[in-house]
Amino acid sequence: MKKNTEIHYEMKLLSSLAKVFPDETPVYRPECLLLSALWGETVSFQAAYTGDFFMRERLDVKITSPLEKWIRVRSVELDPVGRATNGIVDDNYLRTTSGLYPDLLRDLKDKKAIVCSNQWRSLWIVVEVTEEIAPGEYAIEVSLQKEGHAVCSCVMKITITGASLPQQKIIHTEWMHADCLADYYQVDVFSEEHWEILENYFRQYVKRGCNMMLTPLFTSPLDTAIGLERTTTQLIDVEVKDGEYLFGFDKLKRWVDLCKKCRIKYFEMSHLFSQWGAKYAPKVVAMRDGKEEKIFGWHTPAVGEYTRFLQCFLPQLIEKLREWEIADVTYFHISDEPREEDLNTYRAARESLGNLLDGFQTFDALSSYEFYRHGLVEKPIPGNNEIEEFLEHGLTDMWTYYCTGQYYEVSNRFMSMPSARNRIYGVQLYKYDIVGILHWGYNFYNSQFSIEHINPYEVTDAGNSFPAGDPFLVYPGADGHPEESIRMMVHDEAMADLRALELLESLTSKAHVMELIEGELFEPLTFCTYPKSEMYLITLRNRINREIGRYQSEGCVRK
Repeated sequence: MKKNTEIHYEMKLLSSLAKVFPDETPVYRPECLLLSALWGETVSFQAAYTGDFFMRERLDVKITSPLEKWIRVRSVELDPVGRATNGIVDDNYLRTTSGLYPDLLRDLKDKKAIVCSNQWRSLWIVVEVTEEIAPGEYAIEVSLQKEGHAVCSCVMKITITGASLPQQKIIHTEWMHADCLADYYQVDVFSEEHWEILENYFRQYVKRGCNMMLTPLFTSPLDTAIGLERTTTQLIDVEVKDGEYLFGFDKLKRWVDLCKKCRIKYFEMSHLFSQWGAKYAPKVVAMRDGKEEKIFGWHTPAVGEYTRFLQCFLPQLIEKLREWEIADVTYFHISDEPREEDLNTYRAARESLGNLLDGFQTFDALSSYEFYRHGLVEKPIPGNNEIEEFLEHGLTDMWTYYCTGQYYEVSNRFMSMPSARNRIYGVQLYKYDIVGILHWGYNFYNSQFSIEHINPYEVTDAGNSFPAGDPFLVYPGADGHPEESIRMMVHDEAMADLRALELLESLTSKAHVMELIEGELFEPLTFCTYPKSEMYLITLRNRINREIGRYQSEGCVRK
């Protein structure tokens, strides 16, 4: 019997909202492949491929398109997931078991794709839509080539609408952990190498819609076990002399200048007290008699000598913020995620500040409306699973966040979740006029409680503590630049959706836009109830873009 030695290849176009697993044939959904975009946004789609070569092959990737100069192609890499979910799951997860999940986006080596025998993999194709691109429909052909001949190919079409996304209104912070960068790259904190790496990360951070920066006045008191400490990343120089505190602000000035250079608009001062209740001071190191020592930390209560320290420090800090013209865009934290059992310690810490922060906005992640009723948190940041209680009580100008605790029914971005659950966030933020969003993990490369450092290419769940993907959005590339993830790109699409919805509202009305969002839904959209399909999001965005194009071309403005 003669063996069939012919090699078979296959390629399928997919939206950015699909996730391609090696052992699962992706479903071709033509209803999800009508893509449109406005100037100033990044549009992504995928080309999934497979082949049955006995071993593996490295094939050339070729892009043929009038848009070629604005196109970037990356491979979607598989990442190890130990903990895929929390113990309770809803019906909107892709998988709930450990294994390899698609997430990391990596630039192609030598413009070649790896074809693994009888496995599905995908290419992530990005179009950076600029005003250099004239409105119209464009074709993008993606092909895998062997010895100059295409073995499989697909053609995507994208329509560019002649309108620009408006400036981003929402404040967006993803907590940047400066210590994790120094730890991973093994460079001295605030050395020239560290500053170079920080700039690389800051630039990519801003490119994907993040505009507020967590600023480590003193070493972050976040996710640290009592009695342990994170690598010192303290921007404020402190000296104790004759019983008095002296402060140097040079490193903070360099940080602020770098943020401005990278177009960061808002500053978020690191928490003034320990996490979960404000019982202790954060770690503060100082020079005393020519030696460095830890003057505050887990061994010092929040109220006491640390109060005198803050009374000396904060007025000088505020003077600098005003001198640098950032006082009106600076926010302060007291303590992260206080609970009912922390009421007394949080109140004592807050009251110890007196009027030192008058004129500044203070805000904290807060899971309980009952806690908020005590009047201790000026601006609460509830999780998206708790925010509706705040809204029902009439609060406006709301912030929200999600992390490991927001895993049931609400939107989030774990690796185990479909990407539509990530992207719907933009529509939800629009409906409820949310003014700010927060997430704790832009680049947290430690285990839970910072007991040990981890390699995020090997450990994606903070040491089996959180659902994979929750601790970080970007991976630490070998050259000191971040490598992005599917979750980062889709979250960026959600922010673009938000801006497009705001643009259409400026041309029509809120009611008109909400009719487009909810007109075909069985029930109104909420943070817990929303369409689950990628088709809904892609179709909605196309309708929005068409209407923007029509109203702008007609010069119509309706309110």
